[in-house]
Amino acid sequence: MKQCFIYIVVFLISLSAKASFILLPMDETAQQNHLKAYGITYWCLNKDYKASWLLNYRGGSFLLPDADEIRKECKIRGVSFEILSDSEEISILDEISSPSQNMESVILEKAPKIAVYTPKGKQPWDDAVTLVLTYAEIPFTPIYDEEVLSDQLLLYDWLHLHHEDFTGQYGKFYAAYKNTPWYIEQKKDSEALAAKLGYSKVSQEKGAVAKKIRDFVIGGGFMFAMCSATDSFDISLTADGVDICEAMFDGDASEPNYQSKLNYGNSFAFKDFTLERRPEQYEFSDIDMTTKRRITPEKDYFTLMEYSAKWDPIPSMLCQNHTQLVKGFMGQTTSFDSALIKSNVLIMGVCELNGEARYIHGEKGKGMFTFFGGHDPEDFQHQVGDPPTVLDLHPNSPGYRLILNNVLFPAAKKKKLKT
Repeated sequence: MKQCFIYIVVFLISLSAKASFILLPMDETAQQNHLKAYGITYWCLNKDYKASWLLNYRGGSFLLPDADEIRKECKIRGVSFEILSDSEEISILDEISSPSQNMESVILEKAPKIAVYTPKGKQPWDDAVTLVLTYAEIPFTPIYDEEVLSDQLLLYDWLHLHHEDFTGQYGKFYAAYKNTPWYIEQKKDSEALAAKLGYSKVSQEKGAVAKKIRDFVIGGGFMFAMCSATDSFDISLTADGVDICEAMFDGDASEPNYQSKLNYGNSFAFKDFTLERRPEQYEFSDIDMTTKRRITPEKDYFTLMEYSAKWDPIPSMLCQNHTQLVKGFMGQTTSFDSALIKSNVLIMGVCELNGEARYIHGEKGKGMFTFFGGHDPEDFQHQVGDPPTVLDLHPNSPGYRLILNNVLFPAAKKKKLKT
């Protein structure tokens, strides 16, 4: 009888210790591949597994159910994971739920459908988001003007804007590249596409695209943009119906006094900015801080803001990282002049040396947008024709983690933003 009792006790203990959960730790030392951990989480959601995002717990870890195929997938992709028993999972969630802890467990409901606005024929390394989605093995659909103007954005939850110029000025590359074959070909292709879609000017066609994207966000979509797609998008909306392009871009002169005709009420994030009229200047406006900043590469860092995970889960999700200090990087639009950012927009990342904003977020209608300055988080000063970044060399990149935070947060069960 005594021996039977011992067997029963051992059996019950073994049941209670049975592994029921997988933790993908996201702190600095425990995770060998932060970027692919997002891909594992997305893969689980795509297979209808339940998942939770543990905000501020060990760098923003992910909690998944224990399954052989998840373990196998983690091993294949080189993602570190830990096996938790029921009791260990309960203990972690109890710690997170404590009012004294700035932590929260957010349920991830379903894998968002992802679109990347990018020209046909672009390679993954031409754009940091396309590059990291490919590396993390997160599926996406490339779309461009024809798809946007035919309302195909309705098929997606999340949209990234490739480093686009929505003003019709071909990226302001005129001074340096006007005689190069790729620039001439790009201009020719853009004009042909505009004509095919029924527009007499590229600026008009790009303006129509910008307004469709605006409507997508207002209707409840999530939009993420980097580099020149941030300010040029807002400029296009602000200059709706106003010709701001010089003759070398669209064949005729810009409107007289066009600066006074801008409608800042149309923009998402920026206000009171002044456009750069000179076509030979590689700049759209004074929103960007690239030419105004005096920061050496070794001192170029920005700090992520800290939010209440329980009260402000959205910015908390967007700022999850294994470090609060992120290495800076440049682009055509490197950062944003904080004085030109609307008061209802959150500045989530700031360079302390000059107060410039690097990472901002806001709401528009029923949807949300995030703007991230710079071209490539692991290429400090990316130039035209530079070789692609190899993410196998940067699997723990804090800057690329911020991109993937934006990819995954539309999956979260919605809670109202308090800040």
